[in-house]
This record gives sequence, structure tokens and C-alpha cells, in this order.
Amino acid sequence: MVIGITGGIGAGKTTVLALMEQEFGASVLIADDIARQLMEPGHSCYEHIVDEFGEGILFPDGSLDRAMLSEVVFADPAKLKRLNGIIHPMVKEYIRGEISCLSLEDPLRIIVVEAALLIEDHYDEICDEIWYVYADESVRRERLKRERRYSDEKISAIMNNQLSDEAFRAKCQRVIENGKSKEETLKQLKKAMEFYII
Repeated sequence: MVIGITGGIGAGKTTVLALMEQEFGASVLIADDIARQLMEPGHSCYEHIVDEFGEGILFPDGSLDRAMLSEVVFADPAKLKRLNGIIHPMVKEYIRGEISCLSLEDPLRIIVVEAALLIEDHYDEICDEIWYVYADESVRRERLKRERRYSDEKISAIMNNQLSDEAFRAKCQRVIENGKSKEETLKQLKKAMEFYII
């Protein structure tokens, strides 16, 4: 069983991933973590990124200066698109490989995949179901200000670039409400997992 987890920033996807791992023994694959790994020297994305953006985005030790790369791409939508065109397909291919390996080890294993662009990058091709983690915008804003020290302007800018609640709901098979307590979220996950736990 491969479950894709998506949702807007601040919805609490990390909490859901931790509960899936702790309570149901799920193997968790996080696209952002995999992307960071693939951008290290010697890994598949690194050479392509340096070829595309030049050595000005490197530290003296040859590793990527992510802050510099972010400055370069977020100032130019075309460059951001080129960066995403390098990273996202390679991350998705890596996740496909991990799913194959994990499934061979244990065909009954539950695998959870989390990616910011799960819907946009068509992860429905490799996931059996996609679950939308939802929390009210006011809850998300409060979390982001408290936990990440984001300003209202930064939060609005990020939220405006993400799918709407309606779009998430239209593309996902299940909604996990994550605006209250962890216990309430776990109760929903247990209900959702009833069908899959033997």
C-alpha cells in the first residue's frame, strides 16, 4: 500500500507522517529530504545543477550553496522552472526505486510518500491513494508564525502559490483534519487504516 500525503504549508503533514511511522510501522519517504540528498556532490542532481547554474552557486568545498541557489532561482521564474525540471523527475524516479525495494522486502508494507507537489507532479501514478492533510488557514498561520517565525507576508506569498483547498479535495481520496489535537488526528488515521491492517 502506497499512500501519498499532501497539503498546504503549516497543515501538519510532519505530524501525520510521524504518526503513520510510529503507530502503523509505515516506511516514510519525504521528497524534500531525498532532493537534498540528490543535490550533494556525487549524486544525480548535482552535476546537472552545476552545469545549468554555474560554479557561482558552490561553496569553496564544492558543495551547493542552497541559499545562493534559492536567490538565483526565486528571482527568475524561468530559472526556478529549470531547477524543478532537474530535481523533481530525479526525486520521483528515486522514490519509485525505493518503493520497489521496500515492496520486495515486505509486500504488505505500508509506504508513505510526502511531496510538496504530489498532485502537480502526478504522484497518483505511483500511489494507491492520496490523502490531503487539512487545517484551517488561521491554524496554519499561527503554527508558521510560532514554529518557523514566518511573517504574515511570507506566509501569504507561499499560500498563494499553493493549490486551493478545493483543488486538494478534488484530487485526493481522503481528508485528514489536523487542526485540533494529535489524538484527534490519530483517531482519523486509525479509521483510515482499518481496511489496510491485517
